[in-house]
Amino acid sequence: MNDLSTQIPRLREAVIQRLVAQAPQPAPLTTSEADALVTRIKALLKAKDAVLVVHFYVDAALQKLAEETGGRVSDSLDMADFGSRHAAKTLVVIGVRFMGETAKILSPEKTVLMPTLQAECSLDLGCPAEDFAAFCDQHPDRTVVVYANTSAAVKARADWIVTSSNALKIVSHLKEQGEKILWAPDRHLGRYIQEQTGADMLLWQGECVVHDEFSAEGLRELLREHPDAEVLVHPESPKAVVQMAHAVGSTSQLIKAASESKADTLIVATDRGIFYKMQQAAPGKKLIAAPTLNRGTCNVCAHCPWMAMNGLQNLLAALENPQGHEVEVDTAIIERARLPIERMLAFSRGQGLVTAQPKD
Repeated sequence: MNDLSTQIPRLREAVIQRLVAQAPQPAPLTTSEADALVTRIKALLKAKDAVLVVHFYVDAALQKLAEETGGRVSDSLDMADFGSRHAAKTLVVIGVRFMGETAKILSPEKTVLMPTLQAECSLDLGCPAEDFAAFCDQHPDRTVVVYANTSAAVKARADWIVTSSNALKIVSHLKEQGEKILWAPDRHLGRYIQEQTGADMLLWQGECVVHDEFSAEGLRELLREHPDAEVLVHPESPKAVVQMAHAVGSTSQLIKAASESKADTLIVATDRGIFYKMQQAAPGKKLIAAPTLNRGTCNVCAHCPWMAMNGLQNLLAALENPQGHEVEVDTAIIERARLPIERMLAFSRGQGLVTAQPKD
């Protein structure tokens, strides 16, 4: 039988690139226009008992708004934990679609809104649920470990969900239990974890359109220009880039590494949306986006085109009229997908990877 882990992602690569090119970006705003939108959004958040749950990769104006309104700006692990614990009746998730689905799975009784439901993820798109189910059926002896960047239907097939913040510890735990692992979808992150843990892992061959473009050749050239710089790398990046890193980790872990670094200049191999919070954590440091393929020629240029679809305009639209912005997940899928997500959160809380906070 042919290995679907190799076939499917490559067949979908052209489709994903077309979708990247088609992702619409919000229109630029003047300062007065942005201020007026922020004022209206803040009033609606109070009126609708809503809280913003925002990823590090979206526009800085959205991250700032979350900070000012008691919301959360974080990575996908902490976003999931925060949303499930917060008392607000409405969660407004600003990121990409799988993040909204995860919030709905953990809080099915709440209204979950997103500025746009068309914000995709190449890892999600490259791992269709039916094809992944067939892949799992080919390998029934393996524990299924699925990265959070996947659809609710793929999560429903998993034994464990992981994020880049906790994947190493969870896979190490499973290895200690003697488990053989079927991993999906990111091949670079899977390979990194496999090398770090020595676990027996069968990898689905997906990748992130942002991280897959980072160039080791371009990075070496940039380091010649900045010989005292340190390199911070997300493990969704290619192996040759990871090998040049001074620190490797999730978005939260890279922000922590930036704050602790003694270097004045940091070259960052992840989505440049992270610079807003990283600069807060490391004031005075110079942050440089890592170079992409072919010495600067790129498709997405260190910024996810789907994350960039989120803006103040469509956030306001979601709050004013939820129709077309509300996340819906089939009840049967919620019941199955919730188990591996809650298993991940319980393990992460036990390991101190998320901070237990009371409902706000």
